[in-house]
Amino acid sequence: MIFVSAVACKTPQGAVIKKEIADQIPEKFSEQDTGEINSGNISWKEFFTDPDLVRLINTALANNRDLMATLQEIEIAKSNVLYRKGAMSPAVSLGIGAGLKKSGRYTSEGAGNATTDIEPGRKMPDPLPNFAPGLSASWEIDIWKKLRDGKDAAAAHYLAIIEGRNFVLSGLIEQVASKYYELMALDNNLDMVQQYIVLQEKALAVAKIQKEAAVSTELAVKRFEAELIKSKAQAYKIQQESIETENELNALLGQYPQPITRTKEHFLSMVPQKVYTGIPSELLANRPDIKKAELELKSAQLNVEVARKEFYPSFTITSTLGLAAFKPSYLVKMPQSIAYGLAGDLAGPLINRSAIRANFMTADARQLQALYEYDKTILNAYLEVVNLISGVKNTDQYYQMKLHETEVLNQSIDIANQLFRNSRADYLEILLNQRDVLSARTELIEAKKSQLLSVVHLYKSLGGGWQ
Repeated sequence: MIFVSAVACKTPQGAVIKKEIADQIPEKFSEQDTGEINSGNISWKEFFTDPDLVRLINTALANNRDLMATLQEIEIAKSNVLYRKGAMSPAVSLGIGAGLKKSGRYTSEGAGNATTDIEPGRKMPDPLPNFAPGLSASWEIDIWKKLRDGKDAAAAHYLAIIEGRNFVLSGLIEQVASKYYELMALDNNLDMVQQYIVLQEKALAVAKIQKEAAVSTELAVKRFEAELIKSKAQAYKIQQESIETENELNALLGQYPQPITRTKEHFLSMVPQKVYTGIPSELLANRPDIKKAELELKSAQLNVEVARKEFYPSFTITSTLGLAAFKPSYLVKMPQSIAYGLAGDLAGPLINRSAIRANFMTADARQLQALYEYDKTILNAYLEVVNLISGVKNTDQYYQMKLHETEVLNQSIDIANQLFRNSRADYLEILLNQRDVLSARTELIEAKKSQLLSVVHLYKSLGGGWQ
């Protein structure tokens, strides 16, 4: 599969710069993960089935401040399109003017006014007032399609901002789901540590009894007691992490700190959604960041054309139509008070070409910048998907191994406790065994979290989440 995009523009010297983006990408990301349906085409409401998570996402979509700010960027871009479109139409204004003029007596105008009668026996006023209500219009004829290119550039930028909004939307859904699973993992970690604390309290009680019976020593009691204190301290640390994660999720939801509804009991039994990656070319159609970069490139190309056409002369038609008289009562005397004018100007830059040249060079550089950004976005998207596909597979295998390790250690801890009660194992063996179990359970919970997060990240990287 080959991605190709060609961009060409003319420099002020007339040279042509042409760059092709051509990435040789395999037909499939992998044989096992490619399905007939790309999961990026699935709506997030169908992809996420947890009702608590769905409610949180809906709240975020309604209240998130970053998303609201992006919506205002869309309005700004939309207004710019209307502004560029309006520049293609005639500008008509209505005005009322009034003035007073005194010409010198020994000038052609002053001498003419002195010997002119407005009406028989009534001389021209001196000084001469003037009252002129009327319409004026100005219209630049778009002979080089400069204004149309400007409008199309603004429209492409507007569509790019919409894709940017979709990218923010997709990222927001990913963040909400990620924080939700992280919160559930912390809940399970806290429950596991609290259960471990109960076991350690029992072990400490047994150690004290054995010390009184002279079967064990004070050292064993102190070691069990220290381990119990360590576990309680860890519980407080997890509680703080849980509060911070919950508030981070509240911030995404656009709400002040409050409890987040979730069901933690079935966390370890949750089965990640199956993700189908499809073919690489579908990234171009699905990912909002790629579509945004493509539209920004198109907008930059059109802006280069607009800047280049600034070197050409512009043709402007101006006209006026209204009434003019030195006395308001004469304005209603038609057609004597009617005044109009029509003019056409064809003018091109002569002295200020250096400024226009600088503007063109800026537009040309921005086009190349947009080209490189488009190239980078496609490359990063492909690499991201490849890494996440591998991550989903390996994380799933890692979780299965940790699950098996935890099952084995759970059996060993019962055996070790029984041996300790019968004085066939010392306190050090018990401590090491309990620490191994705690570590394995913690890693199992983290593995389940990573398994769920890897699927969420892959779904987003395939272009899902904004539908």
